[in-house]
Amino acid sequence: MPAELLDGTKTANEILGKIRSQVAVRVAGGGSKPTLATVLVGADPASITYTRMKRKRCESVGMRSLKVELPAETTTEQLLAEIEKLGNDPGVHGILLQHPCPPHIDERAAFEAIPTAKDVDGVTLGSFADMWFGLGGFDSCTPGGIMRLLRAYDLPLSGKRAVVIGRSAILGKPMAGLLLAADATVTICHSRTPDVAAAVREADVVVAAVGRAEFVKGDWIKPGAVVADAGYNAGNVGDVEHAAAAERAAWITPVPGGVGPMTIATLLEQTLVAAERDA
Repeated sequence: MPAELLDGTKTANEILGKIRSQVAVRVAGGGSKPTLATVLVGADPASITYTRMKRKRCESVGMRSLKVELPAETTTEQLLAEIEKLGNDPGVHGILLQHPCPPHIDERAAFEAIPTAKDVDGVTLGSFADMWFGLGGFDSCTPGGIMRLLRAYDLPLSGKRAVVIGRSAILGKPMAGLLLAADATVTICHSRTPDVAAAVREADVVVAAVGRAEFVKGDWIKPGAVVADAGYNAGNVGDVEHAAAAERAAWITPVPGGVGPMTIATLLEQTLVAAERDA
């Protein structure tokens, strides 16, 4: 039997609906609109599209969107100064630095300039530590979105074997931490893992975040497994060989319409939380 779809669009819309209601109540009670600042350096077409999409979603739930666009020649020092200004602005509740930045920018330094209380994208070392130790920090948005999607479908994680393919600081590593916190037994696979297929074949839960089209083959998937495809490649193709994997998995995310909408919903949810904490 083909896998059931983990419908990220539907679940994200439900989350956005709740956010819209909460924002309306907040504003009606005299509170300020939760405000998300999106910072973009340069004019990368994909980054322009992503930030525009995030601003539109922000405004669709009644939040305020603050657009900060800087020229490609902006220096690290200039970017740090801009982020510091946003960090000191009481009217800004969340700061998103669109990445990747141009190569001359010290991206880690720029991330670390974001105050942890406003790090609604979950990219700072402070947020990562809070997440790893369960101290109430903000999740990295894509892993956080995947976890929310799995919970929405009541899929059990405790005691399950989970494999995360990819070890990036904003996806693979935090994903492993969140699964571990849910009592899964977690393996991280990466470019030096000798036999990724063997690890995946043992997994009850697979999260693919490698950035290579259809890297995960359908016959790698354990029958009855849950598959979350966090990849997005040219031609609307994920990191998983979807059709073949869906013949073996019990649940699988579509691409598009799976992980992507959940990432944005999580970003806005965390922006609302930041505003409430600041109230």
